[in-house]
Amino acid sequence: MIIPRTPSFQLNGKRALVSGASSGIGLACAAALAEYGAEVTLAARRLDRLTSLAEALRADGRNVRVLELDITDIAATETSVENAGPFDILVNSAGVARHGRASDTTVDDFDAVSDINIRAAYFLTRAVANGLLAAGRPGSLVNISSQMAHVGGTDRAVYCATKHAVEGFTKSMAIEWGKAGIRVNTICPTFILTELTQATFDDPEKRAWIEGKIKLGRAGTVEDIMGAVIYLASDASALVTGTAMMVDGGWTAE
Repeated sequence: MIIPRTPSFQLNGKRALVSGASSGIGLACAAALAEYGAEVTLAARRLDRLTSLAEALRADGRNVRVLELDITDIAATETSVENAGPFDILVNSAGVARHGRASDTTVDDFDAVSDINIRAAYFLTRAVANGLLAAGRPGSLVNISSQMAHVGGTDRAVYCATKHAVEGFTKSMAIEWGKAGIRVNTICPTFILTELTQATFDDPEKRAWIEGKIKLGRAGTVEDIMGAVIYLASDASALVTGTAMMVDGGWTAE
C-alpha cells in the first residue's frame, strides 16, 4: 500500500512580493512567508518602516529585500515588478478604508478607496502574473480581501464595493491564467486588531458589536492570517484557485 504524503508547506527557493508590508496584515504575511523559507521583497511607501522590518527579519535569519513602492503609480509599479521579478508569490495587502454613510460619500472618498483597493490591486496582480507568464513559471497570487466582500456593512458601502470587485477580478484572473499554473485567490479576514483598527476596538459599543457578530466570540489577530497565507502560497493548496478563504470567525456563516 502506498501511503500519501502531505504536500509541502515549505517555500524554499520561492520569491515573494508583499505589498503593504510595513504594518498590520501585510507585515504578518511577510514574516510568515520568510519563516517558511521564501525570499521576501517587502514593498510599501514607508521606507523607514520597511527598513526596520527588514533589519528585524534578517536578525532572525530571514532572507528579505526592501522595495519602496506606491502601488497607485501603475507605471512605476509595473517597471519595479518587471525589474525585481519574477515573483512566485504575491500577497497584495495594501488597502485603505474611509467609512461613512453612503448618503454622505464624497467623490474624493470613493476615488481614494477605489484607487488603492481596486485599481492598484488589479494592476499589481497583473504585473506579477505577466512576469510569471513571460518566464513560463507557475505561481500563487493572493489578494487580501475582506469578509465585507461577501456581505454588506453599515457605513461601509464604498469599502464593500471595492472588496466585492477584488473578488470579481480574482475569479476572472484565476480562469484566464489557470492553464499556465498561476493560481489566484483571496483571503477574507474579519476585523483584525492592528494599529489602524485600534480606535474602533477602543470604542466599547463598536467592539461589542464586532464580537457579537463573530461566532467564535473574539476579534482576529494578525497571527490568524499567517497560516492561511502559507497554505495558499504553498504546494499544499495546489488545486485551489479562484476562491476566497474566509478567516472571519464565522461572521458570514449566517
